[in-house]
Amino acid sequence: MRKLLTIILALGLCSCGQMDVSAQSQGTFANPLLPSGADPYSFYKDGYYYYTHTTGNRLVLWKTKNIAELATAPKKTIWTPPVGTMYSKEIWAPEIHFIQGKWYMYFAADDGKNDNHRMYVLENASADPMEGEWIFKGKVADKNDKWAIDGDVFTHNNQLYMIWSGWEGDVNVQQNIYIAKMKNPWTIDGERIKISGSDYDWEKHGDLNDPNNPPHVNVNEGPQYLAHDKKVFIIYSASGCWTDFYALGMLTADAKADLLNPKSWKKSAQPVFKQSAENKVYAPGHNSFFKSANGKEDWILYHANPEPNQGCGNHRSPRAQKFTWNADGTPNFGKPVSTQEQIALPAK
Repeated sequence: MRKLLTIILALGLCSCGQMDVSAQSQGTFANPLLPSGADPYSFYKDGYYYYTHTTGNRLVLWKTKNIAELATAPKKTIWTPPVGTMYSKEIWAPEIHFIQGKWYMYFAADDGKNDNHRMYVLENASADPMEGEWIFKGKVADKNDKWAIDGDVFTHNNQLYMIWSGWEGDVNVQQNIYIAKMKNPWTIDGERIKISGSDYDWEKHGDLNDPNNPPHVNVNEGPQYLAHDKKVFIIYSASGCWTDFYALGMLTADAKADLLNPKSWKKSAQPVFKQSAENKVYAPGHNSFFKSANGKEDWILYHANPEPNQGCGNHRSPRAQKFTWNADGTPNFGKPVSTQEQIALPAK
């Protein structure tokens, strides 16, 4: 739903400013990391960050030792969908993971009709995901096989899980967050369990004002797993991306709890990361997380618009900033920083 209104995606230009290479030589960088790119995701392995974001019509992978150097990093189109399939168009929110000795790329796609969005996965047995062959493994769905996007996969207590955003039925009314166990990296095992819907007013900004779409849609999407100390968090994006109220919410569970039990999750009553008009950062959302190369710093990777009312199009650009932890063990993301602010590079 996030991209229903505008699907002008990914690699177009915007007036976001460019990375200051001279500043990097001094050990700093400024957002955005790239001129454009929604739904940013990275995975760190063997000294490299493997980065991807939504392009809409293919899957692209970047490889870099410094996440702040994406603009000059090698990149490669690793997969272009065959025409005329249920997964040929509107390719959204890719994620790359290394699971059980192989690389996997998860993504949502359809045949040009949003109602048909489902999640899919590719597999690569090469040590380097920029090399080798990416094999299409198929659709990743529970038995209900309802509309689904934004899959994130994680291992907790030796169990593989997937979380995603989906519809309860077959009508576009509200996107919820679901969780399910996985039998293997391409197969969901058992029932999907709803763990979040739009409960608070700040999650319900979703008027579309478009005769071709429903008048209003509530949105919870882009769920991301985060673990710290004895707690598990799911950070998700709430409200429509076509509004400036797009923001991050948080679900919290005890690390020993049954993650498939909705009662294990407690939702924060306020967003944990939202727009900052003073810093000219609007509709920040669809985040992911990474650690610095030395493993000591926690960073949030997200997209945002540089001006108000820019919606879900190619003005969105990937940004990164370090975050800390509160005394109670919850993450403190602070405010999205201005593109004018110099940020110390992630520690090596």
